Amino acid sequence: MKKITLLGSTGSIGVSALDVIEKNPKKFKVMALAAGQNIRLLAKQVLKFQPEIVAVRARQDAERLRQILGLKNNIPILYDETGVEEVASYPPSDMVISAISGAAGLKPTLAAIEAGKDIALANKETMVVAGLLVTKKAKVKKINIFPVDSEHSAIFQCLEGQKPQSLRRIILTASGGPFFNFSKDDLKKVTLEQALKHPRWKMGRKITIDSASLMNKGLEVIEAKWLFNLDIGHIDVLIHPQSVVHSLIELLDGSVLAQLGIADMRIPIAYALTYPDRMINDLPRLNLAKTGHLEFYPPDMKKFPCLGLAYEAGRIGETAPAALNAANEVAVAAFIENKICFNDLPKVIEKVLDKHQTQRNPSLEDILDVDSEARIQAENIIKKLKKG
Repeated sequence: MKKITLLGSTGSIGVSALDVIEKNPKKFKVMALAAGQNIRLLAKQVLKFQPEIVAVRARQDAERLRQILGLKNNIPILYDETGVEEVASYPPSDMVISAISGAAGLKPTLAAIEAGKDIALANKETMVVAGLLVTKKAKVKKINIFPVDSEHSAIFQCLEGQKPQSLRRIILTASGGPFFNFSKDDLKKVTLEQALKHPRWKMGRKITIDSASLMNKGLEVIEAKWLFNLDIGHIDVLIHPQSVVHSLIELLDGSVLAQLGIADMRIPIAYALTYPDRMINDLPRLNLAKTGHLEFYPPDMKKFPCLGLAYEAGRIGETAPAALNAANEVAVAAFIENKICFNDLPKVIEKVLDKHQTQRNPSLEDILDVDSEARIQAENIIKKLKKG
């Protein structure tokens, strides 16, 4: 039985992961959970899965969780950054599912690696912000990082049995989000409600906005660079509205291999948890005859400049992706709060990147400083945009 720690248990990935675990009680045991502010859902998860330790974002969240659980439940409840890191490195666990949203997932993931835990990685920002540090630490600790994102899981599966020198490029697919058929003029008027209506996937608000702007695909390009040890120039993106082909690889002889499946995150989650084995599930089967047709289009980086900005930051490397990610997180939060419009997202990110002074061979402290400074710059840019 594999013992699991789940970071980000109340998010969409966390909920799907717990569904996989619940349906396979002989294979998995939840040892520890960490979550944000959805305390009521976390309380239900604690009562159902009976973890040995839990962490939440703040002290008041811990107090609220204790009140809901009652005095008879004496499970340790930790809080703040140090509490989450302690849960991430909880000794009895074999594997940590890293699904905390945003750059906040970096330090807990590093703590889990330091503790010698295999990682099922759903937090792409960890690799975007500090891919070199993470991959180096994983190599030193001799642990495995299994991708959970459907696109990276697809690439991981397609690469099985292939020699590294046989690979020409990888191709990440993107649904195109809700605005694929919008004109540039249409994008000037989009609302938050429209941006949150993803045509294929049910996800959290932040990642759904990223999907609408294609920044999510840009972050995945940078993540793929580190997961598969590739130059950015060997990573392409195709818009695939049906979300059936989750990604592809092209080999030197011209062969193209693809991984197909329904749009359900429980499939790549289960594969990450059971690799190299596979599990039977009760999910609907892919019916290609019913699907009818599969379409592929090149991305329009003029209409969706966030993707181009991510490629630029990925090519620069070093601390540029950390600045990109921080600026994007602040800009998306501002859009959700109706402080800026959708088309302001790339404007904020580009201005932050223009100001950024790339640091070579950054330490973790350097990266965190860049993250903090980029957030301050993004906030200041947003204030000026509002005034304008």
